[in-house]
Amino acid sequence: MSYFRPEIDAMDGYTPGFQPKGAGYVKLNTNENPYPPSPRAVEAMRATIGDGLRKYPDPMADAFRAKAAEVLGTVPGRILCANGSDELLNMAIRSFCGEGGRIAFATPTYSLYDVLVRIQGAEPVAVDFPEDYGLPSDLARTGARLTLLCNPNAPSGTLIPPDQVAGLAAQVEGVLLVDEAYVDFADANCLGLVDRCPNVVVARSFSKSYSLAGLRFGYAVAQEPLIEGMAKVKDSYNVDAVAIAGATAALGDQEWLRRNVARIKATRARLSAGLEGLGFRCWPSQTNFVLARAPQPLSARELHDELFERKVLVRYFDAPRLDDCLRISVGSEEETDVLLGALETIVATAQASGDD
Repeated sequence: MSYFRPEIDAMDGYTPGFQPKGAGYVKLNTNENPYPPSPRAVEAMRATIGDGLRKYPDPMADAFRAKAAEVLGTVPGRILCANGSDELLNMAIRSFCGEGGRIAFATPTYSLYDVLVRIQGAEPVAVDFPEDYGLPSDLARTGARLTLLCNPNAPSGTLIPPDQVAGLAAQVEGVLLVDEAYVDFADANCLGLVDRCPNVVVARSFSKSYSLAGLRFGYAVAQEPLIEGMAKVKDSYNVDAVAIAGATAALGDQEWLRRNVARIKATRARLSAGLEGLGFRCWPSQTNFVLARAPQPLSARELHDELFERKVLVRYFDAPRLDDCLRISVGSEEETDVLLGALETIVATAQASGDD
């Protein structure tokens, strides 16, 4: 006898990237930023610890909403805060789609989408990306109450231009949520669609570009009716006081953000070039990671395992269209040197063995 709902019994849960317990690892498997967050954010969080923890936090995080409105050129009423952008996904699914409803997304993409849809008891409608990860034409014709678009996409790192996303928003029957967790590393974004499209929600995260993955803070931007409706399903105090203070200060330090992003982009270019020089095929990345197809006849799984033995962590997905690839986070210059050096040794050894 099971006490669980049939959907929970039948599904697999989300599998996060491996988190090592020991020291000495080069950790390039979970897309964290290798550089520290803004000192202003750290100081703001320190100042909150103490009496600031005695009381409940502001349920709507109005200090952050005011700062975000200023930085983004919008109004506070169009912003909703959450415990990471993953909570925003859950809030959207609960807000717009009931049991048995259809939720669409292009695939391969962020694997949490499918998990959250199944938890809701909704029907996932997965539409295949083409080989270049351009916008699938069928994504607009699913009849879904909610369409999820990771843009830039994970794990491919590719970006669909905002004008094409606007066309998708005009065609879908329900709400389009554009998941922009990696957008600060990209050349364009879809924030401007909010003014033009009443059915668009843009979700963003502080985990990547702001170096605050451990804080768990995200926010959505949409027109007021969508924000007001989604706020009904959030937890009473879903963002804690330390997170509100840290995220608000981090958002106010755009110069720190720009410097960090510039460093990541420069290393990303070097990483991609180094991988391609070893025979990998890399998709053009607009994120802080690179999806790289292993050179034939090497196995991506075996490369992953051999790197693991050297304490170099990358992400391997045992899934269709990804099982011949590695997803590699952009680390520091030193971490990139270690990774490329290890791969050069592994590839050269494999080639020498093949020649024999």
